[in-house]
Amino acid sequence: MRTDTGETIRLEDYRPTDFVLERVDLTFELDPAETKVEARLIFHRREGVDSAAPLVLDGDELTLTALHLDQNELDAAHYEATDEQLVIRGLPESAPFEIMIGTVIAPESNTTLMGLYRTSNVYCTQCEAEGFRRITYFPDRPDVLAPYTVTIVADKAANPLLLSNGNFLGGGNYDGTRHFAAWFDPHPKPSYLFALVAGDLGVVEDSFTTASGREVALKIYVEHGKEPRAAYAMDALKRSMRWDEERFGREYDLDIFMIVAVSDFNMGAMENKGLNVFNDKYVLADPETATDQDYANIEAIIAHEYFHNWTGNRITCRDWFQLCLKEGLTVYRDHEFSADERSRPVKRVAEVRHLKAEQFPEDGGPLAHPVRPTRYREINNFYTTTVYEKGSEVTGMIATLLGREGFKAGMDLYFERHDGQAVTIEDFVRCFAETSGRDLTQFSLWYHQAGTPLVTASSAYDAARQSLTLTLEQMVPPTPGQSEKAPMHIPLRFALILPDGTVATPSEGTGTDVTGEVLHLTERQQSVTFTGLPARPIVSLNRGFSAPINLHLQQSAEDKALIARFDPDLFARWQALTDLALADLVAATAAVKGGTTHTISPLVVEALLSAVGDDALEPAFRAQILALPSESDIAREIGKSNDPDAIWTARLGVLRAIAEAGRPAFEKLVAEMAADGPFSPDAASAGRRALRNIALTYLAHAEQSPLRAKAAFDAADNMTDRAHALALLAHVFPDAGETLVALQAFRTRFADNPLVLDKWFSIQAAAPGHGALERIKALMGDPSFNPLNPNRVRALVGAFAFGNPTGFNRPDGESYRFLADQVLEIDRRNPQLAARLLTAMRSWRSLEEGRAAAAQAALARIKEAPGLSADVSDIVERTLKG
Repeated sequence: MRTDTGETIRLEDYRPTDFVLERVDLTFELDPAETKVEARLIFHRREGVDSAAPLVLDGDELTLTALHLDQNELDAAHYEATDEQLVIRGLPESAPFEIMIGTVIAPESNTTLMGLYRTSNVYCTQCEAEGFRRITYFPDRPDVLAPYTVTIVADKAANPLLLSNGNFLGGGNYDGTRHFAAWFDPHPKPSYLFALVAGDLGVVEDSFTTASGREVALKIYVEHGKEPRAAYAMDALKRSMRWDEERFGREYDLDIFMIVAVSDFNMGAMENKGLNVFNDKYVLADPETATDQDYANIEAIIAHEYFHNWTGNRITCRDWFQLCLKEGLTVYRDHEFSADERSRPVKRVAEVRHLKAEQFPEDGGPLAHPVRPTRYREINNFYTTTVYEKGSEVTGMIATLLGREGFKAGMDLYFERHDGQAVTIEDFVRCFAETSGRDLTQFSLWYHQAGTPLVTASSAYDAARQSLTLTLEQMVPPTPGQSEKAPMHIPLRFALILPDGTVATPSEGTGTDVTGEVLHLTERQQSVTFTGLPARPIVSLNRGFSAPINLHLQQSAEDKALIARFDPDLFARWQALTDLALADLVAATAAVKGGTTHTISPLVVEALLSAVGDDALEPAFRAQILALPSESDIAREIGKSNDPDAIWTARLGVLRAIAEAGRPAFEKLVAEMAADGPFSPDAASAGRRALRNIALTYLAHAEQSPLRAKAAFDAADNMTDRAHALALLAHVFPDAGETLVALQAFRTRFADNPLVLDKWFSIQAAAPGHGALERIKALMGDPSFNPLNPNRVRALVGAFAFGNPTGFNRPDGESYRFLADQVLEIDRRNPQLAARLLTAMRSWRSLEEGRAAAAQAALARIKEAPGLSADVSDIVERTLKG
């Protein structure tokens, strides 16, 4: 099941391996240029497999130095070694046998950051999805599970720390200058969960007592001197462990849990069994260097990787087509954790903002694919928001269908039945079907059909009969490879709100299946009639965003304003306000393109200011209300022939109109939300800062002066306030002297802190305007710009391509050509990073004609370039074809 050759891999072609792996013993002799790896693998032939079938192992850029069968050197006639495979013939028919493989690899020159590599004098591994084959020849697929024993030998002075998965067996001196350490992981795992770390790092230590009374050692390893900045991560880890015991009944299963933070990492973090490796941006935090969003991200990602211990590690994927089984499920779990730890409504709004900004465009473009795809060319390209975020939404819909207790019963059966196995989506869904007695066949289409369903709804009230008939229609748009779609089972939470603001409790008539507060849409067209309604109610539909759909509900602005004022579901209130603002923003964009003047609706202004002035609402929620729909939200609503400049101009005009109308309210918020004590990262304090800073943004736009933002920058005693003020200066007043002074002061103050300098690069990369590209090129010449560090590349090039619509989509197409140059250059050393940057062009067809033609030309140049990796080739071909 190779993927890096560019061949198409199909789910229908899956079959188990011919040989069963029983155990793995690995010995590493670490050296920057020539690390020696000895792998001893015990196999037996699977029952029923032809006795002549060879053992086929995966490899990638390996030098084979030894090959033994049951301690006897194999004759060259019995094997064939290539860059991609090791094929061994003439193996025993029934009895277990041992294969010993010797390989040599070069960690220091491994710029792909896959397999074993060396960064900042630290040896580190990243094996998901198919990096283990860069360490030794191996059946590198997730359905091959075995216990691992690992021995690491290395120079003691350079590498006092030698870590791997599982429990520590012991260690000591090896020879004059080297020492060794041995680790054993008793839990069978696939190779993608293997981890090794060696180097010289500081450590933060703690412990956790499990529900059954076992003491677990907790260790977080960071660069020396950064230990205090790992305290919040340790606290988040302990809270995650306790929450998983209480909410899902999952207890940790080893004697030790370790996290290692490194600066060069392709991903956010990796859940290797007992030894998580993290990008250090998701571990290190203190008030001076981390924003409130950084703290929230650390909490969520620490939890996510820990929760993988059961949903991903103890129970893993049969094949990579089942990736959402570990990722979507675990995202759901970390979302629930954050909702419990912080604010459920605020968390839900943030989740949906992210889903609509990232996953909806993916679902509606050339890179669309089902949550459980059926084919791929490069598995690295399927670590997508569809697999993660939409996969989480599908899990959440199961919880909606079954209720909290019904969902827990299904999860309990899943853990009990499949512990220690590599399983499929069908195995997962079957557990819920069995415990609930429900037929989930139609619901499972959420895993198999790509695209965001469109639900159109309208209502008609009959005053004489005191009844309301709600009519619904669903349509799933065609996507690449799926031109026709079957109706989905869409669970829609709903309420009927009477004109006085109370929620009606009607009786439903015949029609659509309704259970409690959930309406089940299962046909292309359905209707339901509610009776016992003394006045026309307002329909609040898809409350809490119970299904990831586009909803077109025929509803007046006045009705939306009523929902925004009275709906007990806070998400529904936010959605109604967002819909009001979005309609006005779309109208403003049309006015800009048509050369006419747009006047913001007084109803929109009144609804927004009424909500943000409501002291009964928590500050973090009010901050979300004030964050107008983004430029990408407006573009997605318009759909085709988007002009990013017109969208930006229109949004700026609406924002300034609200700022002028609400100036007294914003001045009041800035004063009321001022800090009244030392910095705390707790959710309530973060919410106050968020509301104060967004009010500050509106005031700066109302005053059209950088002075207030510069004063906020100078007075800031934490990174949240400082970075916000700097971004406000750079984005609204880019040429002001105050902005240049602030940028230089920030650069000087944090010159030795790479993670904070990433913020400095990103803030400037996202500053709007056609001059952004020249600024990006100048910043690439900054001594601190390191093109080999993924974080730095993402902070500058990624922030520009993904977060700067006007700068990236400049009409002359120069930014597209720039990104093409960067992708081709990066592809030579880090294909994963290059491919992910390239996805910034996934929505090129939605642009107006001139920009779309320039984007297409840049994509075509990438496609025709020689020597493309499978990662980039796959993305560019699908982007052009779709």
